[in-house]
Amino acid sequence: MVYLTRRERFNAAHKLWVETWSEERNLQTFGKCANKNWHGHNYELFVTVKGMPDPETGFIVDVKKLSRLIKEVLLDQVDHSNLNMDVPFIPKGMQPTTENLVILFWKELEKHLEGCTLHCIKLCETENIYAEYYGEEG
Repeated sequence: MVYLTRRERFNAAHKLWVETWSEERNLQTFGKCANKNWHGHNYELFVTVKGMPDPETGFIVDVKKLSRLIKEVLLDQVDHSNLNMDVPFIPKGMQPTTENLVILFWKELEKHLEGCTLHCIKLCETENIYAEYYGEEG
């Protein structure tokens, strides 16, 4: 099995906030991410697919097509957006955490792949925090 990873970047704003909590509890739990005026991140997205190379092309997948697919399915919707309000595939009221985003990105992208299998979605929120998802639920 061969694994191939494509890195993409996007910028987006979000706020982590539970409406039924007090401001104090939100700030205590979410820190700067509970900023009432939102805040932004420069995200790095790593999409890893797996498969065996085609005997003629040597590719698992054409990386130009993979990049276009990531752009059309994910980046066009999340780049320079408010993740709490602007992205149709993020349910209203769901906290747009890195952890939730990798699951949602997987669900959106997986159904569009052809000729390879999604192996991992890795999303870096900062240089020190990232989440990875391998498709397992529960």
